[in-house]
Amino acid sequence: MTLPPTDLLWPASDSPADPAAIEAVPLHERGLPATTYDALLRAARLWPGHPALTVLPEAARFLHPATVTFAQLRDQVHRTANLLRSLGVTRRAAVGLLAPNTAELPAALLAAQAAGIAAPVNPGLASEHVEQLLRRGGARVLVAAGPQLDPQVWATARQVAAALRLDALLALAPTAAEGSSPAQPAALEPVEGVRVGYLAELAASHPADRLVDIEPPAAGDLAAYFHTGGTTGTPKLAAHTHANQVVNAWMVASGIPLERDSVMFAALPLFHVNALIVTVLGPLLRGRRVVWAGPLGYRDPQLYGVFWKLVEHYHIAAMSAVPTVYSVLAQVPVDADISGMRFAAVGASPLPPAVRESFEQHTGIPLCEGYGLTEATCASTLGVPGRTRPGSVGRRLPYQQVKTVRIDPDTGEWHDLPPGATGVLAISGPAVFAGYVAGHTDRGPRLETTGKIRDGWLDTGDLARIDADGFVHLAGRAKDLIIRGGHNIDPAGIEDALLAHPEVTAAAAVGCPDPHAGEVPVAYAALGPGAEADPAELLAWATERVSERAAAPREVIVIDAIPLTAVGKPYKLGLRLDATRRAVLAELAAQGADCDPERIVCRPHDGGVRVLVPAPADEAVRQRVTAALDRYVLTWQYAPGT
Repeated sequence: MTLPPTDLLWPASDSPADPAAIEAVPLHERGLPATTYDALLRAARLWPGHPALTVLPEAARFLHPATVTFAQLRDQVHRTANLLRSLGVTRRAAVGLLAPNTAELPAALLAAQAAGIAAPVNPGLASEHVEQLLRRGGARVLVAAGPQLDPQVWATARQVAAALRLDALLALAPTAAEGSSPAQPAALEPVEGVRVGYLAELAASHPADRLVDIEPPAAGDLAAYFHTGGTTGTPKLAAHTHANQVVNAWMVASGIPLERDSVMFAALPLFHVNALIVTVLGPLLRGRRVVWAGPLGYRDPQLYGVFWKLVEHYHIAAMSAVPTVYSVLAQVPVDADISGMRFAAVGASPLPPAVRESFEQHTGIPLCEGYGLTEATCASTLGVPGRTRPGSVGRRLPYQQVKTVRIDPDTGEWHDLPPGATGVLAISGPAVFAGYVAGHTDRGPRLETTGKIRDGWLDTGDLARIDADGFVHLAGRAKDLIIRGGHNIDPAGIEDALLAHPEVTAAAAVGCPDPHAGEVPVAYAALGPGAEADPAELLAWATERVSERAAAPREVIVIDAIPLTAVGKPYKLGLRLDATRRAVLAELAAQGADCDPERIVCRPHDGGVRVLVPAPADEAVRQRVTAALDRYVLTWQYAPGT
């Protein structure tokens, strides 16, 4: 492979006209690898002995990681891909991956893409949802956390393997700490009709220097299915091509102003596209080392106590996380030299201004907001240090186009809006996904884009405005997804759980503002005549039946009837206003400010909610209220005359 000149592959990105200037060179002339497999081969050839992945067994043992070089990563991928091929995996076949992050998982994912199609699934989902997603993707092989890594996930994997009558179930082991003897593998209970074994043991006998009997993937081949929250009651599988992933990873990597040998920190789960694109493929293209947290990632409470020491020890220069992580880090004393940290990306959910201010003042590290969605592979806009704009999520990435449209509710026709006008955000370009997986046949997946893509433009379902300089300002969501700490939650799953209760006749779930998670789900339920179920009973009922812990509502509120629109659909805006009022009222009480609920005014505002709050007479209380409400993602102010 002839390598392109460095200045052609990695253009400068430091002026307001960057996207247009970069696009003066056609994308196909940039010399990008065609596939994720080609990117791996390129990295192994250019930087064979350079560390690629440094994986912590857990936060408490951050000084004893497992490290592999780019050449070793290539060899792992070859062995695993050849194993998958021997198990019957072909180019159009999916390989399920069900595990928290561990040292073997990145290579397993890349191998699945080299031999077939990777289908990573959230290991926190209930077994029936995992089964449904893997059935839709046509998976015949499942790679899962073994009993020593996560016993509960292994139990789920066994149930799914039996239900789908899979060809093979491959177990992943925990990350082995440096200097320690590998743990003796636990005996794996058989699953009738399914080949069961440890991935590393089975892959060891396969060639490491090349793919055997596998035609390498092409740019247009499908690389992965990622499940994403939908509004129809079940998660959707979004299909990405190799070109989608490589191009989007390059866009992100070229927009982050770091040297080639800079080190990145990763702790988001690999079933999330951000982890794959930003902290696997982007660094693979640039030859950067990535330090990975243990299996709990940012959910490991021990991580925060050692985080700044970890940053100093590994010379971390960049990280990617959700707002809740930065909210916690803003309170952790800086007990190490973190001057090398230059870039902290934030996305997945809105960033409260107070979190930005407190984190940047506390650490001196700029927070750079971005925006993306699985249907556009991962990232579509990104802010960078020195070129951020308050209230925006940055400018579009090169070779992606953005606009806002008004969608006629009667005809479905799109009408382009001028700069500055708020409408539905639409995106086009090489990162737009191939479609949703509607089903799977012997000839491969059946994809559909009906209602999502029009003339190459993706309807994001998000409301936004684009200013004259091209900065994108989000203005709420046109869809009903609840985003808890960067995790998409489909309200239909909560509603279905409540509707299964014999005394519930109607239910609606909405997002309620939360200072830590951005928003959390709350549910409203209407009961049948004479019903006596109380909120506590309904809360316990829903919590036991939702598909994942994050979807458990914080509260269930019983009301006489769910408000409806003129066409009989739940009127969720009114419920969101009520949930916001309740959250603000609770916060006022916590800060010692007595307030009549009727005096808190919540109104729709630019796609979100605007709150007017009576100002406390006591100055100390007023200061506490101001500091508290600034932590929320909402527009608020003190009511005039108070």
